[in-house]
Amino acid sequence: MSYVELHARSAFSFLRGASNPEDLVRRAVEVELPALALLDRDGVYGAPRLYGPASEHQIRPRVGAELTMADGSVVPLLVTSRTGYQNLCQLITEAKLTERASGALATPRTALTASRGETSVPPADDQLADPRDRKRPCYATWEELARYADGLIALTGDEDGPVRRAWRTAGPAAADAALRQLSAIFGRDRLYVELQRHLIRGEDREIKALADLGAAHQLPLLATGGVNYATRAARAAADVFTCLRLHTTLDAAGRRLALNNERHLKSPREMTERFRDFPAAIANTVRLEQRLDFTLRDLGYRFPDYPVPDGRPMNVFLRELTYAGAVRRYGALNQKARDKIEKELALIMKLGFCGYFLIVWDICRFARENHILVQGRGSAANSVVCYLLGITAVDPIANNLLFERFLSEGRVGRDGQPSWPDIDLDLPSGDLRERIIQRVYERYQPRGAAMTANVITYRGRSTVREIGKVLGFGDDALDRFSSLYANGDFPETLELQHQLSMAGIAQKHPRAAALHALYRQIHGLPRHLGQHSGGMIISQGQLDRVVPLENASMPGRVVGQWDKDDCEELGIVKVDFLGLGMMAVLQDTFRLCGERGHPLELYSIPNDDGPTFDAMQRADTIGVFQIESRAQMASLPRMKPACFYDVAMQVAIVRPGPIVGNLAHPLIRRRNNLEEPDYIDPSVEAIVRPILERTMGVILFQEQMLELAMRLADFTGSQA
Repeated sequence: MSYVELHARSAFSFLRGASNPEDLVRRAVEVELPALALLDRDGVYGAPRLYGPASEHQIRPRVGAELTMADGSVVPLLVTSRTGYQNLCQLITEAKLTERASGALATPRTALTASRGETSVPPADDQLADPRDRKRPCYATWEELARYADGLIALTGDEDGPVRRAWRTAGPAAADAALRQLSAIFGRDRLYVELQRHLIRGEDREIKALADLGAAHQLPLLATGGVNYATRAARAAADVFTCLRLHTTLDAAGRRLALNNERHLKSPREMTERFRDFPAAIANTVRLEQRLDFTLRDLGYRFPDYPVPDGRPMNVFLRELTYAGAVRRYGALNQKARDKIEKELALIMKLGFCGYFLIVWDICRFARENHILVQGRGSAANSVVCYLLGITAVDPIANNLLFERFLSEGRVGRDGQPSWPDIDLDLPSGDLRERIIQRVYERYQPRGAAMTANVITYRGRSTVREIGKVLGFGDDALDRFSSLYANGDFPETLELQHQLSMAGIAQKHPRAAALHALYRQIHGLPRHLGQHSGGMIISQGQLDRVVPLENASMPGRVVGQWDKDDCEELGIVKVDFLGLGMMAVLQDTFRLCGERGHPLELYSIPNDDGPTFDAMQRADTIGVFQIESRAQMASLPRMKPACFYDVAMQVAIVRPGPIVGNLAHPLIRRRNNLEEPDYIDPSVEAIVRPILERTMGVILFQEQMLELAMRLADFTGSQA
C-alpha cells in the first residue's frame, strides 16, 4: 500500500520547521515518496523552493498552508485547483493585512496537559512570544475561512488544530462542536479527520477518539506525519527554534519541547506499518493527493497591460513614443539608427513586452514631472528604445553597445517562456524614492503591487548568539564574542572555534561542541522575512491572487511572501527602484545649475571636461561615486582616464571578475605603452580587433564576450 505525506512544514514556518524545502525533497527521494504537500504556517513562503527540486525528481509538489485562526487554533488547508490557490492567497492576505485583536491573546501562556498528564502541549498562541511574529500576525476569522473555502480541502490538524485543541482543553463535547464548525464550511467531501502517531504515551486513546468522531460525522480519516524536519538529526535544530519562539533555554523548556524525534519524513512502508490498524487513513492519502491538481506552474500571473489613453494598441503607442524620443535626442535620423530602432521594436513586440516598456516609461515620466531624478542602470543602457524613452541616459549607438546583452529571444525561464527584461531604476535615496514607490502602490491598488521579500537566513555572529542563549551561555561571554567578531560568516568550523576561544568559551567547555553542531545545522535556514531594498512586483488584476501579501515593518509598505529569485523562477516580473545617495547629490546639483543659467540633464552632461579628467588622474576623487575606493584611487594615476570610455574601463577593472582573471594589470601596462596589445591569434585578428581595440586586446566587458561568440563562432545573439 502506498502513502503520500500531505502535512509537512519547512523552516519557512519560521521557528517551527527545521529543514529547508530542498532538504525535504532529498529525503522524499530517499524514502520513495511519490508526492509531498508543504503546509507552512500562515503562508506559502517555501512553496517555490519545493516546486523546482520536486519537479526535477518527479515528485509531485502539492501546495497548502496552516492558517492561524483568531481563536488561536490552526487549520491545515490543501489546494485542489487554481481557484483554491487564489482563495488561499487572498485568505492569508486578508488575515495578514487586517488589523484585529485576536482571541488568541486571551489564552493563558501555560502548557496545556491532557488528562492523566500523558501529553504536554504548548499553547497554540506561543507564536506571540516572538517579536518577529508580532510584526506580521495572521488571525483569520471563521467568516473569512468560509468566504474563501472554495477549492480548498481542510484537515482537522494536529495538537494546534481546532478539534484536538478543543478535545484536550474542554473534552469530547467541545471537540464535536469544533468538528461541526469545520464541517459546516467544507462539508463531508472536503474535510478529513487527521491522525498522527508519534509514539507518545497516551496518544492511542486520542487517536481512537478522533476516529470515533470521524465515524459519527461520516468523515474520512487521513494519516499524516505532521512533519517538522527531514531527518531525525534535525530534531536538535527544531528544539532550538522552539526555545527561541518561547524565549526560554533548553534547560528551562522542559515538556514544552517535543518528546521525541518522530516528526521526520517517513517512508510509505513505515507509515503503513504505523497505521496498520487504520488502513483507510493510509489509502486516503493517495486518493486525496489525486484530487490536488494544482501546481505553481498554474499561477496564472500576468504583467499589467499599459492603459493607452485613447485605446490605441500598445505596440503602436510604443513606436510613436520611441520615434518622438528619437527626434528629441537625435534630430535627423540616419539609417543606422533607424535600423537599430526597428530591430529592437520588432523583438519587443514579438515577445509581448510592450506593456513592460510603457509602464517603466510612465514611471520615469512621473518622476521627471515631479522633478525627481531617475536613471535606468545596467544592461538597459544597451537598448536604444530605453534611451529614446528617457529610461536611460547613455546613447547605445554612439557607445557601440550590444542590444543582445539586454534582451534576446533565446533567453527563457524554467517554464520555457521568454525571460522578461530587467530594468533597474536609480533614484535619489530618501523621500523622493518613496514617492515613486507610493505612486506604484496607488496606481495598482487595491493589492496589485508589493515589494518583493528578502529572506533573512541564520548566519554569522547573531546566529551564534541566539544558539548560545538557548544553550545557557552567559551574556558576558556572548557580548565578548560579538565585540571580537565582525559581521559576516564563518567559512569553517575551525574559525568559529577560534573566535569562541578568544571570547573565553574554550573547546573543552561541556556545551561548546553542541554549539558548533547546532550552528552547522541551523546555518542558512530562514530566520525571518524582510523586504527587498527596492524590488516591486505588480500584476494585472489582484497580486494577492498570485502570492499572499503582508505588511512590512515599514509603514505604508506591503510585501509579497516570495523573494526575487522565487519570483523570477515563476515568471513574476520585478522592477527595482534603487535609492542612491549620489543621485540625491546630482538632483541638488542640477537644481543649482538651472538656477545659475546652465540647465543640465543626465544625458547632456559634457563628456570632455578637461578639469574633471585632471582630477581623476590625480586621484582627487574622495566622494566621487564609483571611483572613490582605495583600489580605484590607487589605479587612477596609472590608468590616467582621459575620455568617457576610459572612465568605464576604470570602473570595470576594480571588479571581482577582472581582478581574478588578471585583466587589470595587462590593460594598464598596454595603456602606458609598456606592453603590446594582443588580439588572441593572428588568424582572427581582423575579426577580433574591432571588438577589443578600445580595451587593447583585453576582454573586459560582457558585451565583448557576446560579440566575440557571435563573430568567431557564428552564434546568434540568443546563443551567445
